[in-house]
Amino acid sequence: MRRGAPLPLLVPALVGLAFLVLPLVALLLRTPWHSLPDQLGSAEVWHALQLSLVCATSATAVSLVLGVPLAWLLARVEFPGRGLVRALVTLPLVLPPVVGGVALLMALGRNGVVGRWLDSWFGLTLPFTTTAVVVAEAFVAMPFLVISVEGTLRAADPRYEEAATTLGASRFTAFRRVTLPLIAPGIAAGAVLAWARALGEFGATITFAGNFPGRTQTMPLAVYLALQEDPAAAISLSLVLLAVSIAVLAGLRDRWMAAS
Repeated sequence: MRRGAPLPLLVPALVGLAFLVLPLVALLLRTPWHSLPDQLGSAEVWHALQLSLVCATSATAVSLVLGVPLAWLLARVEFPGRGLVRALVTLPLVLPPVVGGVALLMALGRNGVVGRWLDSWFGLTLPFTTTAVVVAEAFVAMPFLVISVEGTLRAADPRYEEAATTLGASRFTAFRRVTLPLIAPGIAAGAVLAWARALGEFGATITFAGNFPGRTQTMPLAVYLALQEDPAAAISLSLVLLAVSIAVLAGLRDRWMAAS
């Protein structure tokens, strides 16, 4: 039997809901709907949107290739310092993005710890390139995928893998033929979260990749630039990112929103 919420809990709950929803409503109310097609039809917007989609998808692919094995390692293998490794993996979630960008510069910049060798040995210079956008987005987005996949792996019954190895399959074959199909929904959810986080990344991108139209200017950077020169255009661009966020939530409704 459901009961009504007590007033001391109901009031702050409603205030909290209003605090979260009001800015989004204000964005919709202030959207220049009459000039929206012109705002979104400009070449600059389409270049920024195309770059955002390509880089976010590339960053998600990098996160999948590196993050799924990392999640399996954290969930299935006992080794000294596993808790520390997990903490380091999740650190970008709480690290200010601009600090992440500075850290990437110190590591992969032309004079960075690794970047100097990339430059001298292979002639690769990552900062302020489109590749730098992908690297920055993958850095901040991969933890979302790792956490999601690790949680799914911990919930999956490891006896299926053990049965496969007992029948002669190698651990990699068991992972590929048994584990991956079992955790596919968790991988999909983690990939969607990583993609959405990569699409909205700002701080690490502007610090490590800069803000060059057509090369490193993604949608969040375009919003920031437009806010200084044309607030109406900034609102229109923000509406696009809001629509993407709503689409992501709709895609994850079975995972998050179906609970009653």
